[in-house]
Amino acid sequence: MRRVLTIVLAVAGGPALAQGPEDMPLQVIPRTAAETARIARVLAAPQDFSKAEMFEAKSGGAASVRVRPGADAFSQFSGNMAFDRQMNFNLGNALFTKAWVPSPASTLASDGLGPLFNARGCQDCHLKDGRGHVPGPQESAVSMFLRLSVPGGGNPAEIKDWLATQDEPTYGGQFQDFAATGIASEGRMVIDYTEVPVTLADGSVVSLRAPRYSVADLGYGPMASDVMLSPRIAPQMIGLGLLEAIPEADILAQVDEEDADGDGISGRASMVPAGADGAPMLGRFGFKGGKAAIRDQSAAAFQGDMGLSTALHTDPWGDCTAAQTACRAAISGQEPGVRDGLEVDHQSLDLVTFYARNLGVPERRGVDDPQILRGKQVFYDSGCTSCHTPKYVTDRLKDQPEQSFQLIWPYTDLLLHDMGPGLADNRPEGRATGSEWKTPPLWGIGLTAHVSGHTEFLHDGRARNLLEAVLWHGGEAQASRDAVVALPKDDRDAIIAFLESL
Repeated sequence: MRRVLTIVLAVAGGPALAQGPEDMPLQVIPRTAAETARIARVLAAPQDFSKAEMFEAKSGGAASVRVRPGADAFSQFSGNMAFDRQMNFNLGNALFTKAWVPSPASTLASDGLGPLFNARGCQDCHLKDGRGHVPGPQESAVSMFLRLSVPGGGNPAEIKDWLATQDEPTYGGQFQDFAATGIASEGRMVIDYTEVPVTLADGSVVSLRAPRYSVADLGYGPMASDVMLSPRIAPQMIGLGLLEAIPEADILAQVDEEDADGDGISGRASMVPAGADGAPMLGRFGFKGGKAAIRDQSAAAFQGDMGLSTALHTDPWGDCTAAQTACRAAISGQEPGVRDGLEVDHQSLDLVTFYARNLGVPERRGVDDPQILRGKQVFYDSGCTSCHTPKYVTDRLKDQPEQSFQLIWPYTDLLLHDMGPGLADNRPEGRATGSEWKTPPLWGIGLTAHVSGHTEFLHDGRARNLLEAVLWHGGEAQASRDAVVALPKDDRDAIIAFLESL
């Protein structure tokens, strides 16, 4: 057991990236029967909440990093990264933070932005690699956007229960409020809030802000009457490589679509087309599990958020539809024989993927604090761990020493759950219904104010603090939400203190 509990085994750091390795599936070394048995004991729920569990402070295993005092707490490379791999991280960071410009431009290495876009660079949305925020009344929605779709469309036969939707015919799959010179932007997002009071068992009142989304100043005529709008706020970037390395079998073992155990929790796996060949894989990324791999997620962001072509999305006009003729006819940044004929070449996509895969998870704070330990017990007793699975041991991997065989504490099952009508966007995505969301990881959530300068949570930032986020839970999480409502103030404060320690 001691060998298994060691955060990482002696795995040598790999060589620098060659062009194209990030498009390969993870190279998994199978576990032995003895390892599987030892891991099961390590992952068992604690019986004693009077003290921290072994290695609990190391949320990301040996890849964990110490908390920096400034806003860069989410911008460090994996704590166990070998020196000869750090250059790849730094190069990926340079690409992640650089600002792209529309074509034509004298800066040929950075042109091709748009013609329609939501941001000029990855860092614009994921500022300091953290969470985006709700735009103010006079602010453009740089770190927040709307997904668009209408009913209908095909059902990929290889993916069970794929819900039939398609992009809005004029505005595409994503509403973009910026455009290159000479191109009309699509318009602007409008958010109206209504305050909804919630009375807790002790008589205190919490006000929730219920949002309503619409669009204005449309640049290409009216949208379809049956359009479905779903907001997205940029999530934090830490620990993505570790989530990618959780054994698929460990996630699928938690699936209970028919609620066979009668606990009211019916987690479902999001299965999505992945990679260049579109093979079905487990969706782990995005608020509805829409992407299976970090590379897929990165390429989709280049296309949808910035209008940049990659090997996975080769059209140079990004999300422009056939109805947006000027957009499709605009000069692109693609040049034959240069950068693989793409605006973001293979090597650049690989480096951004490597960077995103290796953003380190900060260590926990105060794991032995009595109030935090009490809050942890309340978290368990309230049933929160039914979806927010505390810990895993990642796969043993070839050529990925940072993520290989780590004991990690992300607090997620990466499954889809019905969260009730209050949080429903009423927009299906893949296998996810209009009221289903993927359980987000909780690690780093207590550092949101530290990194991002705000405490806005959930998929659209409607919750202004962690208690509001809990009170928005419904559907499968209704019982846990009601348990928190019924808590005495001391226990309620304790569970919030526990969450803030993650």
